[in-house]
Amino acid sequence: MKLKVYTSDGSSFVEKEFANIPTFEGDKGVFALKETLVAYQANARQGNASTLDYGHVSGTCRKPFKQKGGGRSRHGTFKSVIHRGGAVVFGPVPRDWSLKTNKKVRQLAFKRALFNKCSAEKIVVIEEFAAPSKKTKDMVATLSKIFEKGKVLLVDDQFSDEVALASRNIERVAFCETAQLNAFDLTRFDQIIVSGKGFDTVLARANKE
Repeated sequence: MKLKVYTSDGSSFVEKEFANIPTFEGDKGVFALKETLVAYQANARQGNASTLDYGHVSGTCRKPFKQKGGGRSRHGTFKSVIHRGGAVVFGPVPRDWSLKTNKKVRQLAFKRALFNKCSAEKIVVIEEFAAPSKKTKDMVATLSKIFEKGKVLLVDDQFSDEVALASRNIERVAFCETAQLNAFDLTRFDQIIVSGKGFDTVLARANKE
């Protein structure tokens, strides 16, 4: 599969063949990818939403007024769900939303997500990330030559201080080191720029059994 390989300043590119990019036919790996994405998002949920049911609302259980003769509807307690400050019926309680996926499913999902991005030509390789001037405007100019609009994920084995300083204030840019890259990152960003060394690491991870 061919990908564009840009120079470090983004001014020009060549198309290079990468033989070890995972390839798929049909829908193989699609369900694993869906299952993994659902798990990533579920595991990010805190699950700490909490409401007070009848047994937890503070207040007396004494009958507020007599049953008959007052001209009002009957009430056993003001802790009832129909009163302000009363209990909440069927409200959320703290719970664990986490889902477990096994290693082989996550690996298959990673491969499929990488294949999808490469097939859609939404991932490109840059020789290296460089920002010798440490200026944001120079980094913006470089990225604009590659992807003019939209959010971009930068991927490298390790980012230098110069690149981090020049890019951290660009609203549409996010960083990810290859060790932390996962199927969710590959899916949620439309455009990905990965360094040459970083892409070798990504392919090594993808082809690891």
